[in-house]
Amino acid sequence: MNWDDIFRPGGVEPARPSLTTPASVEPVSPQFPTARLSDPFAVAAAEATATAVVPIQRAPGGPQGSGLVPTSRRDPGGGASGPRGRGSDSGGPRKRRRGWIGVLIAVTTVFALIAAGGAYAWTNYEDKVREILGWEIPNDYTTAGNGVEAVVVIQAGDIGGDVAQELLKAKVTMTFDAVYNYLLAHPDIAFQPGNYKLQEKMSAASAVAALQDPANKIINSVTIPEGTAAVDIYALLASALNLPVDDFTAAAKDFKSYGVPADAKSIEGFLFPATYQFDPGTTAPQALQRLVTEAITRLDQAGVAPADRVKTVILASIIQREAGQNVDDMAKIGRVFLNRIDQGMHLESDATVAYGTGNTHTVWTTDAERADASNKWNTYANAGLPYGPIGNPGDAAINGAVNPADGKWLFFVPINLKTGETVFSETADQHEAAAAQLRAWCRASAENASYCA
Repeated sequence: MNWDDIFRPGGVEPARPSLTTPASVEPVSPQFPTARLSDPFAVAAAEATATAVVPIQRAPGGPQGSGLVPTSRRDPGGGASGPRGRGSDSGGPRKRRRGWIGVLIAVTTVFALIAAGGAYAWTNYEDKVREILGWEIPNDYTTAGNGVEAVVVIQAGDIGGDVAQELLKAKVTMTFDAVYNYLLAHPDIAFQPGNYKLQEKMSAASAVAALQDPANKIINSVTIPEGTAAVDIYALLASALNLPVDDFTAAAKDFKSYGVPADAKSIEGFLFPATYQFDPGTTAPQALQRLVTEAITRLDQAGVAPADRVKTVILASIIQREAGQNVDDMAKIGRVFLNRIDQGMHLESDATVAYGTGNTHTVWTTDAERADASNKWNTYANAGLPYGPIGNPGDAAINGAVNPADGKWLFFVPINLKTGETVFSETADQHEAAAAQLRAWCRASAENASYCA
């Protein structure tokens, strides 16, 4: 791949494209004519708007005819052919006593086995047992933690659904619903960006309370998730170093002084996501310098030539935002984008469009946003790679850009936004079938809908 063929140098707003996606692979949804079938997010968003999402509820009881039967049946004959020792007055009673002792031992053993089996079933299949017996399935812990530390990252702009997802991902809370419903009942609760030290297995109420307690905020240490945009990194660093966010915004303007390539448009893409420990008194420029130095080091380790750093980071940042934490798909996503460029197709990445609108927390976009060619990151309306990176990629995304997988795919769509499970397709028909799975998943529950918002 010749980078010069797919990258627009010069830092000026790209010209409107002369090439468009072939009509044969760009059908529109018959239900929603304004949404292209190649854009499952647009169709899913249209359906989500038109259809109310109703959370799936568990039935209070188990299925009819569950098949419960006694563990064992007593043989009417007691398992013996008849009375023993008949004709012997002296031996009969003692043998009968010994026989009853044997029966008692057998019965005790059976009950012990039943108890052991029940304990195993409860431990491994509690949800199923509760469902069969009609017992309510708990969705929340009742404790304030089990002593196992868990770090939770709250980013600027995170709302209730984001916090519920983060707590569940960190194994702090039992379910998404427990936190989400608690926050719905307490709408005045707000969160401050930063890293917080909590515990695993906390109740929703105790977890939310812990996030409100400044004592749990981690100072002088920060974890920056892969794909985080620069503006959100400033907030995390400010929280960790107890400095104003404006200090970082101002320091980032002189980005070339930190070693960012001269052809870069900003510091975006060169703040490497990782966990950092800072000495007390670290300034904003010092913190940014450390992140940029780490980014350049990682690019060098990946074998990226200095002249290709910006181009690589742009593609890697798109891969990172589109793949999320699904590392296994990053090289395949990289190949999809390069295949589309080779065939004169626009990238059509919603993540790039969203970034250009200033929305760094979602990949969902509107028809109007996708049609706005003045957005320099709009890869629906503009050809080639976008104006600049849309976040800060990690090692796996960089590798996906440098070493894309082999394949003829032109489309991909996640069919489960919680796990990141993704389907890759070579044709529009295959892609539409996969996109239908995404739309069905978004409608399945309130938790799923929170990922599709």
